[in-house]
This record gives sequence, C-alpha cells and structure tokens, in this order.
Amino acid sequence: METDSQKYKTILSWSGGKDSSIALQRLLENDQVSVERLLVSINSFTNRVSMHGVRKELIQKQSDVLGIPVTFLNLPENPSMEDYNSILQEQMIQLKKEGFTHSAFGDIFLEDLRKYREKQLDEIGMKALFPIWEEDTTQLAQTFIADGFKAIFACVNENLSVSRYAGEVFSNQFLENIPEDVDPCGENGEFHTFVFDGPIFPKPVPYKKGDIVDKKYPSPEGDGEMVFRFCDLMAV
Repeated sequence: METDSQKYKTILSWSGGKDSSIALQRLLENDQVSVERLLVSINSFTNRVSMHGVRKELIQKQSDVLGIPVTFLNLPENPSMEDYNSILQEQMIQLKKEGFTHSAFGDIFLEDLRKYREKQLDEIGMKALFPIWEEDTTQLAQTFIADGFKAIFACVNENLSVSRYAGEVFSNQFLENIPEDVDPCGENGEFHTFVFDGPIFPKPVPYKKGDIVDKKYPSPEGDGEMVFRFCDLMAV
C-alpha cells in the first residue's frame, strides 16, 4: 500500500459547493492522490466566497469537519484579471515550496478555463487534475443525491425559473422540475450550492439560514444586468 509520501501532494480548488465536493470524493478514492489543502477565493471586502456569497466562517467549518486545512486567497472587492493572476501565482508558488505538486479542480466543461488553469500551473512547475471532467451532469447530480450528499442553494440566477429555490435543499424534486435550458449541476452559472453533509463529512456542518437578498451585476455581454438571489447562510 502506498504511503502519503508516494502520493501526489494536492491542493483542491474549493468553493464549498457541489462540484468541488464530488471532486474531493473522487480524489479521496484515488490511491495516487493525497488532498492536503483546500484553496478558496475570498472577496476580502465581504469575507465571502467570490460569486457564491458563502461566508468565510462557513468554509472554515467545512474545513474543520473534513480535517483538511484551508488556505484563503484574499482578493480585492473588484479584482482585475491581472490582480487575480498575480495573487494566485504568489500563493501557488508558496504552496509549491511546501511540497505541493498538483492542484485539482471540480470543473466539468469550459475547455478555455481548463487550458488557462493548466497554463498557470505549468508556469510554476505544477500539474492540474480534473477528476470529473466532461462527465454527464445529470448523472453527476443524481449520484450526488444518491450518495447521501446534502446541499443548499446559496445563490440562484433570479432571471431563471430556479430563483424560487434560494435557501432550499438540492433534491431529486428539483432535478425533475428544472427546464431543459438549466444544467442539473448549474454549469452555466444558474446556481451555486453549499454542501453541509455527505459521505466525505464525518458529521454535518452546522449552519442556519438568514435573509434572502437580490443583488445586481453587470452582464458579461455588456447588455444590461443580471440579478442573483442569495440565501445568507450563517455558521452556528
């Protein structure tokens, strides 16, 4: 049997949500990988996960329950791509000095994003892992529930039919009711989740629900605004 020293010392890019939880489950089952750090991008102005809106202290609770240390990548309120790349590279160089050789991601689609991640890591001599790349998202979502994972909708696109699910639990009923233009894993930005229980967690992560809040953001296409509905989740 391999010892941890023979495995790839790996960082997992973590959001606290469904896809990164599935990725961690796969990595924990991989005899060649040792996940020894979670890396989370945090808006330093709000102290929340970028875009997901999940509080930093809840991510810390997940880390504590999982028994995997977390490193927070503290970003300015509105970072440029140059800012992000600089802050990320500085952090990854430090992690490489600590012996990390690989960084893993819960990406499923978006070839351009994969190439970007691979290029950034290659520049500092590290490798990328994509444990759920190009898997069927309907099957992934169904298996996530069947395996006993539990997640709550932390952020949903208010412009889509999923807006009423903010603060609700990710369920088979949701999967049965969503229209065809909504990806079951939210891969087009339809929603983001916070995972509070499941096979990778020795015990549930305690939380409580707060207010439901709508926030506006400029559309990436520059043709107006997008509205996202957030359920404010708090640590208990």
